[in-house]
Amino acid sequence: MDFNVIKEKFGLVGELIEAAPYGFGHINSTFCLVLKDGGKQTRYILQRVNNSIFRDVDGLMNNIKYVTDHIRKKNEGDPDVDRCTLTVIPAVDGKLYYEDGEGNYLRLYLFVEDTVALQQVENPEQLKTLGAAFGNFQNQLADFDASKLIETIPNFHNTADRYRLFEEAVKNDLKGRAAEVQDEINFVKERKADTELLLGLLKEGKLPLRVTHNDTKLNNLLFDATDLRAVCVIDLDTVMPGLVHYDFGDSIRFGASTGAEDEKDLSKIEMSLELFEKYTEGFMSTCGSKLNDCEIEYLPFSAKLMTFECGIRFLTDYLNGDTYFKIHYPEQNLDRTRTQFKLVYDMEGKMDAMKAIVAKYK
Repeated sequence: MDFNVIKEKFGLVGELIEAAPYGFGHINSTFCLVLKDGGKQTRYILQRVNNSIFRDVDGLMNNIKYVTDHIRKKNEGDPDVDRCTLTVIPAVDGKLYYEDGEGNYLRLYLFVEDTVALQQVENPEQLKTLGAAFGNFQNQLADFDASKLIETIPNFHNTADRYRLFEEAVKNDLKGRAAEVQDEINFVKERKADTELLLGLLKEGKLPLRVTHNDTKLNNLLFDATDLRAVCVIDLDTVMPGLVHYDFGDSIRFGASTGAEDEKDLSKIEMSLELFEKYTEGFMSTCGSKLNDCEIEYLPFSAKLMTFECGIRFLTDYLNGDTYFKIHYPEQNLDRTRTQFKLVYDMEGKMDAMKAIVAKYK
């Protein structure tokens, strides 16, 4: 990659003094560029968009620009406004990316200075901070028309469609694995109705379409390097129209679990009510007033549903021969499936307690 050509295409000023790989992302290739102009150094994040996953790069970048512009406007007057959201640097031709003629789609952000990304939750208060940050993301975009956004990954959280793909995988049984996972297959079939519930409420108009992030992991929030307060939500590739439950539920799925996603010893896996409460407290403190009663009612269920959906996806991939999720040993997707289903089962037993916690912060 010729970084000097990229510098020219984005109209960057100064001498390019460093260009190096950056971060831990698995989807897009990321680099940090450092330019020096006189005595001032400016850092940028350059990413090569994985257009085998994100096929509509125009739509993807328009989504990001819509959302970041809206958040920036909400923070006008804040002295920290340049760190409240990502800053997209357009190419000199006005496009939000540069296509190099070889099928590479490159985009540029201003580096968010004096921040850190955490890879795992170190204490419950960090989960509360995460909840407040993604709640604030919802709060700031509550008056944005989500129908303006495209689906960057169609049917990403269409759980009914995930169930359809699961049924196809069981029927086709491409690798002859169905017989050994009948317990897991039955677990899914017994809960088919769950996959249609939230989508049904959306069709009935009881749940509003909102802007959702859809990848609410801890490392998609930048913390201030000094005091670890929430600064900026990042990785906006999966920002799409959806339900608030997608973001809340997926955060609980990974954040409130007591074990690793591929833990073999299922006795170590449960959903921590303490961690559930911490995230809920943070989330509701920043966006609870923007949610309607039906949305609030189904927040606990969404934790179960998003966990169930993820388990279905792992099981479907296992049946299909591990073609989607990266694996490091042959039965990793099956282990992932079993941890998710253990969490689902545990949540079902704790649902009344989860509802009481949500009601506490309503």
